[in-house]
Amino acid sequence: MTPVLQVEGLVKHYGIRGGLFGRTIGHVRAVDGVSFSIAPGETLGLVGESGCGKSTVGKSVLRLVEPSAGQIILEGEDITALDRVGMIAKRRRMQVIFQDPYSSLNPRMTAGDIVQEPLINFAIGSRAEQQERVAALFARVGLRPDQRGNYPHEFSGGQRQRLGIARALALGPSIIIGDEPVSALDVSVQAQVINLMVDLQEELKLSYLFVAHDLGVVEHISHRVAVMYLGKIVEIAPRQSLFEAPRHPYSEALLAAVPVAHPRLRRKRVVLRGDVPSPINPPPGCRFHTRCPIAVARCREAEPPLLADASGHAVACHLRAPA
Repeated sequence: MTPVLQVEGLVKHYGIRGGLFGRTIGHVRAVDGVSFSIAPGETLGLVGESGCGKSTVGKSVLRLVEPSAGQIILEGEDITALDRVGMIAKRRRMQVIFQDPYSSLNPRMTAGDIVQEPLINFAIGSRAEQQERVAALFARVGLRPDQRGNYPHEFSGGQRQRLGIARALALGPSIIIGDEPVSALDVSVQAQVINLMVDLQEELKLSYLFVAHDLGVVEHISHRVAVMYLGKIVEIAPRQSLFEAPRHPYSEALLAAVPVAHPRLRRKRVVLRGDVPSPINPPPGCRFHTRCPIAVARCREAEPPLLADASGHAVACHLRAPA
């Protein structure tokens, strides 16, 4: 089965300029060699602490920021080098749900116009057909069709994110990138939006790249989970395998930090030393070795490859890699 999305060796470096003539004096290594694939109807959760590069991965896949290197293959076609005109047709197949439902909607447009705009831009159907589709999308995401004339400020945060979902669905995409789509919402509303996304996936056979830092949300929606640290994926595995038996020390630390109500279900606490190194000058070898509780000399010298076992559970760790 051809993956909906395949990313190979994705790199995104931001130049740092300084000096009298504004020359490039260094680079922020936001994403530094990330590879993954997403199958039709699958959700890949991408997790990690703030600044690890996960949102940059999503923006690079969408070509909202231009990757420095690597390949982005959408439905079997390499879109990495497509120009602006060539990307127009591809944007119908990949859409985005932004993190902030307050700033991602144009306050001067009605809700109906916001959802209809993609249909107008791609000249899909007559105006009457577009209006009919917009009304159907409103109903599908849990909004009343008669709210099409309302402006974004007349909706609650959860309703605004439903508007964002309706807009993303308007063109019939095959994959949607969610850039922390529920992190700005109340907990009770988060559950409603996540359940809506799950229902839409089952109904429309959508694929998701779900970028988040909330492991509870990721566990609920994802089929597989990739863990990022300082610009690299350190572990990627089926959801159950990762949450029940994480292999990378960083994944263990992340999961141990998740609050659990029942004392018997709590994981042993993992305390990490120091702070996250700067992406401007990442450490040699394994990037996690400066904070890793089990690091050995080899970890400081050689970068571990991301190796998978027969079940598809991959880890980048010299001491935990599959035999």
